[in-house]
Amino acid sequence: MIDIERLASWLDGQNLPGKGEPVEHRYLSGGTQNEIYEIRRGDLHCALRIPPATAPADRDKGIHREWQIIEALDGTDVPHTPAVAVCTDPSVLGRTFYLMGFVDGWSPMNLKDKKWPEPFASDPGARAGLARRLTEGIALLSKVDWRARGLTDLGRPDGFHERQVDRWTAFLDRIKGREIPGLEEASAWLRAHKPLDYVPGLMHGDYQFANVMFRHGAPARLAAIVDWEMGTVGDPKLDLGWMLHSWPEDTSTPEAATAGYVDLTGMPSRHELLALYAQTSGRQVDDADYYFVLAKWKLAIVLEQGFQRAGDDPKLQAYGPLILRLMRDAAELAETTEYRG
Repeated sequence: MIDIERLASWLDGQNLPGKGEPVEHRYLSGGTQNEIYEIRRGDLHCALRIPPATAPADRDKGIHREWQIIEALDGTDVPHTPAVAVCTDPSVLGRTFYLMGFVDGWSPMNLKDKKWPEPFASDPGARAGLARRLTEGIALLSKVDWRARGLTDLGRPDGFHERQVDRWTAFLDRIKGREIPGLEEASAWLRAHKPLDYVPGLMHGDYQFANVMFRHGAPARLAAIVDWEMGTVGDPKLDLGWMLHSWPEDTSTPEAATAGYVDLTGMPSRHELLALYAQTSGRQVDDADYYFVLAKWKLAIVLEQGFQRAGDDPKLQAYGPLILRLMRDAAELAETTEYRG
């Protein structure tokens, strides 16, 4: 729980609306990474994002990185939460935190039984628009001039692809508790192949329906890309691969309803969304298979950490077979793809 009196005192010095008025707050969500609160004070309406007290110290640096990104996005056409204010003084709330404009919208993470809200549930055309807006969002992000926006210290774009296999296999070696079939084959393929081109850009790092918000009602409108914990300067097309690696080509089959945590039935095909990304971003997608292999391989390794510490947590235990399927699919795609970059 945040200290409202300390927050109010800090707000008084920030030249924000509502100075001297009572602060209303409401807990929205949280976990091991960050907590989010809705804040109201006069005409000020925003969300406060802060690491929990028990989070490691480096989460403060992570929160400040998130702030740098959303601040840099101001004035761009990328849907994002407006940057309001940031505090790096631990004497205020104990951790670094920032305020962002409150988004009036809905998140696909809150769907009940995978059912889209109306009118998207009953209107296939409107529902397809959700996937198109999702794709356009990440394409617009890839076009941000990160150098001009002051993000030259955000990541290490040089050697991005050369580092991927060594970095993540070393990570896996530290946590490894079982054999993962397909790991060696997919790793070897990634070492031997590279994208056709590599144009560094701002990337989200975990781009999917879970990390965006939409405006209420049709037509589909992307309200904001959110949750920038993994944001960096690297290869934006890995975001595309992350989003589409399990997306079915034929969304009229039963597979579309079970491909993930949302129902993709009636959505545009993977091929259509690749073409939309290319048109909007100006980047070629002929090497998409490389990014699909990398995304499946990397996601399997990331999820393995949660599985290894699952204990009695059924959610983390469920990662077990998913990880094996992802790595098997990565190895099979590597073996069968015609991509030879």
